[in-house]
Amino acid sequence: MRSAALLLILTVLATFTVPASAAPPARDYVALGDSYAAGPGIPVQNSIPPGCARSDQNYPAQLARWLKVDTFQDVSCSGATTVHMTAPQQVAGGPNPPQFEALSPKTDLVTLTIGGNDIGFGEILARCGQEGAKDPTGNPCQRYYTQSGRDVLADRVTAVTPKIAQTLDGIRKRAPHAKILVVGYLRILPPHTGCWPSVPFAAGDTAYFDGVERALNATIATTTRAAGAHFVDPYYFSLNHDACQPPDRRWVEPLRPANPAAPIHPNAAGMRVAAGLTWATHLLTR
Repeated sequence: MRSAALLLILTVLATFTVPASAAPPARDYVALGDSYAAGPGIPVQNSIPPGCARSDQNYPAQLARWLKVDTFQDVSCSGATTVHMTAPQQVAGGPNPPQFEALSPKTDLVTLTIGGNDIGFGEILARCGQEGAKDPTGNPCQRYYTQSGRDVLADRVTAVTPKIAQTLDGIRKRAPHAKILVVGYLRILPPHTGCWPSVPFAAGDTAYFDGVERALNATIATTTRAAGAHFVDPYYFSLNHDACQPPDRRWVEPLRPANPAAPIHPNAAGMRVAAGLTWATHLLTR
């Protein structure tokens, strides 16, 4: 079974072809999450409200088409945190209502990508870019976040655990019959040498940030499985497809995108990979 699963996933990644008829049915699908679910900058943007920067080619939309669901609600929104599952999010043209409002007892499939903004992805990227300009060959951002004697980002990742657990519990209470698929984050940077200034992280900070992202994905995965939900791991499959790779190979765009997408966010190819992996997980966990 494991060999067949791996072969299926590799086929999805190699061909980007998903035979939707093979997947178990889902009638009422709700997609929750942040920008790595919403797809900012990827055509066609169909956000309501516009500030959520939601694409009709994001992984939830593609999954919904492949599964031929009866009802699909994509309420993902760029910038969302776990707070915005139960509270409105103020964005341009907003607010975006609490995402949990889309859930109901008839919901039978939920996808979720969340946690990056809870640890401050945007702030970290900005800070590391500023620090990297001062010392491109060193590790100034790591020194910044560890200057107190503690690793601030490691502490933030640890603090995400109860937030993710509470989010999953909230989904379960509102949609008790739903299968929950939690989708992790695509690899943003390579594990060692980076690509300053295309992604303006100092050489020593590339591995540090990659370690933070790896820890975040691992934390989300552990919390997801403990809650009886299913984890989808795009990070594992995205080695050599990070933002430092050539435009035709990368699944996440650098500071100046060559493919339509927001900087340091998945492009259409990355979203299709995430959709394929989510589809395969749905199939294999029926």
